[in-house]
Amino acid sequence: MISVNLNEYDYNLPSEKIAQYPLSERDSSKVLIYKNGDINEDLFREIDKYIPTDSLLVFNNTKVIKARLIFHKDTGARIEIFCLEPLSPGDYALSFGSREKVEWKCIIGNLKKWKSGTIKTNFIWNTKNFELHAEKLNEDGDALRIRFSWNCPGITFGDVIEAAGHIPLPPYLNRPDEECDSIRYQTIYSMVKGSVAAPTAGLHFTRHLLDKLYRKGIKSAELTLHIGAGTFQPIKSDNVLEHEMHSEHFYISAETIEMLLKNLGSIVPVGTTSARTLESLYWLGIKLLHHPETEPDELFLKQWEAYDLAGSVSPYHSLEILLLWMQQNKLGSVHAPTRIIIVPGYSFRMIKGLITNFHLPRSTLLLLISAWVGDDWKKIYNYALNNNFRFLSYGDGSLLFR
Repeated sequence: MISVNLNEYDYNLPSEKIAQYPLSERDSSKVLIYKNGDINEDLFREIDKYIPTDSLLVFNNTKVIKARLIFHKDTGARIEIFCLEPLSPGDYALSFGSREKVEWKCIIGNLKKWKSGTIKTNFIWNTKNFELHAEKLNEDGDALRIRFSWNCPGITFGDVIEAAGHIPLPPYLNRPDEECDSIRYQTIYSMVKGSVAAPTAGLHFTRHLLDKLYRKGIKSAELTLHIGAGTFQPIKSDNVLEHEMHSEHFYISAETIEMLLKNLGSIVPVGTTSARTLESLYWLGIKLLHHPETEPDELFLKQWEAYDLAGSVSPYHSLEILLLWMQQNKLGSVHAPTRIIIVPGYSFRMIKGLITNFHLPRSTLLLLISAWVGDDWKKIYNYALNNNFRFLSYGDGSLLFR
């Protein structure tokens, strides 16, 4: 049984340590190197010196959407709608490509002012003014089901929220989004729309740095995990067992899984989202070992399932099982929701190292870091605090080996 006291994963984070804005150059951030229990630091643009040449870097190519939509009622009341995930159509690509009405699971700000009726906001498309309408349908768990429609025929919902929405900056930045955030709160390799938060470890990479890594012989692969608002949700209880992780959808191709198979033992995920996806992949293979008849739309991983399943099977065998199941179901990629939570006591199966930023106290992300480096997370974070590292989304990075 997992037992984690959140009070042991707390630390004092002064507000001046939180990076409010990105640096002028992405790779001019600092990077903390933790290896064999020792700590060093350098500029992020020099990270290639510290990554073994046989490594496979795994990037999350999700793209942040302008998920914050500001509406006003006829009374003047301001209503904020935060889009979480598509419901109808339920596929991200289909929803963003839809030219008809769409329905999304959303969190509503100032809900008490929206008793009933349709609300609207204006947006500009091709220099003309149009309207986006929102209709409240019903509750969906701890959120609401919202139907969106717009009076600009021929354009997609993806176009609409790009024109009408705002970049969903983390709440701890406590500022409105600005023009620079549209570019800088996005990795340079972002491609697949769907996240409401950036995979921030990837914000440090530039084309020049990627070229340096490839020239050294370091390989790369991509997967997609759409990051949900749950990434910002604090753990409110001292008992982590009472915390509910939100489901996040990931996509990974058969070609990428084959690449993982060939590089087991040298995989370094860029970001906790890539790490969670890779570990989820292992456990899905274990589930398929026991239930090979699973249909594609039945494949998912529950929050604590990784701790209940028997994980004696090697990562190689698990990925082989997954690939065989994909072939039998004529699938070119795996698409599954995961709610995996990685806390101290978890046994990693897939990764050799980890590139990540510095995370909030008492957060699930800090628990993942502690699961990876043990109690040395305190040594790492104390070093960062005492040596002018910048924290959280727009802050500096780290490269952590066990």
